[in-house]
Amino acid sequence: MTNSLIIRGARVLTMDPGLGDPDRADILVTGGRIAGVGPDLTAAAAAEIDASGCLAIPGFVDTHRHMWQATLRGSAPHHTLAEYFGTVLERVGPTLTPEDLYLGNLLSAYAALDAGITTVQDVSNIQDTPAASDALVQALKDSGIRAVFAYGNSFPRAQRHGAALDADVCRVRSALLPDDGALVTLALVTEPGDDEAERHNARLADELAVRTARHVVHRHHGEGPVSRLHALGVLRPGTTFIHGTGLDAGELALIADSGGSLSIAPAVELVMGHGHPPFAAATRAGVPVSLSTDVEVTVAADMFTQMRAAYQVSRYDELSAGEPVTTVRDVLRTATNGGTLAPGRPADVVLLRADGVGVAPVFDPYSTVTQQMDRAHVDTVLVAGRIVKRHGRLLADVGEHLAAADRLRDRLLSAG
Repeated sequence: MTNSLIIRGARVLTMDPGLGDPDRADILVTGGRIAGVGPDLTAAAAAEIDASGCLAIPGFVDTHRHMWQATLRGSAPHHTLAEYFGTVLERVGPTLTPEDLYLGNLLSAYAALDAGITTVQDVSNIQDTPAASDALVQALKDSGIRAVFAYGNSFPRAQRHGAALDADVCRVRSALLPDDGALVTLALVTEPGDDEAERHNARLADELAVRTARHVVHRHHGEGPVSRLHALGVLRPGTTFIHGTGLDAGELALIADSGGSLSIAPAVELVMGHGHPPFAAATRAGVPVSLSTDVEVTVAADMFTQMRAAYQVSRYDELSAGEPVTTVRDVLRTATNGGTLAPGRPADVVLLRADGVGVAPVFDPYSTVTQQMDRAHVDTVLVAGRIVKRHGRLLADVGEHLAAADRLRDRLLSAG
């Protein structure tokens, strides 16, 4: 089996200022990484993919998704945030077995790959037992996606025992996810708690040498959530803050100064009533912004949906304020979390068919990707140089898993 692959004849959006966006070029992949981008590339015994009529982009990156909920897909279209907590997290979540959780994570990962999402941060707020954690991690590994397993507390557990994370995460780190260079790696989800819990979780993240993610939607007893972490001395560099709705300029400045970032899920934030997606405000404050899907119980889990929602909200905000406006290039950069198709980078590549009746002709490829396309245009997906989708179809056999999801749905409906 050859270790090299040439993607031949695509219109390449490298997202790299030094390389530009060649109208027709090849991408050489060797050892899971991009080895070259240019015309007429060659490599001994390399396999080839004909990418004529396609746009090549870096893989989409979903920085916040509760993946276990894929088996509940579309079940909560009208839920507010409070209703979601009461129904999905408090009532349904505790009834799911480790086998159910494995199925949810696996289907969510496959759906992500199908939509051109090559990397996802699984903000896992369901595990109450080691068996649950084991199942969730194994599903990510089995799927072939690049993932960050962000270990958190289930909502019922946090309500009973507080926000301090369970010590079993140390076992997850040492036994399941010890390698930070692997496709699946570890992070922590540290949710608001008392001062002792906040310090405990920060120490745990330091001891395990992992990053953290954190929802910030409501103020904590009137205090800014980021200011509180700063005052406690637990505002860790590299934290991914999630949503950020309602954060003022001072809170956003603290995120920027700490080296943190903000994951915005505009579709869910608008539907569930989290608050106004702060795309424009965060960008203005110098906070690196990424996009996320959040929950499949309410919205479509693809980045095309998120890109359009983010673009519409940010354009409205900026035009209303007379400020410089977000461009379609900005939106794609956000949806790929700054990824590039450049030599040395991981070969996480997506080919999008751009020769169909719904998208051709292509005047501005960034406009085509962000405004005209959807998951149906995802022709080919590579993760670390490995093909996981080709000719519009996943290579994994998902039929048995979909049948299992139907059985789980029927079980949940019969239970009321």
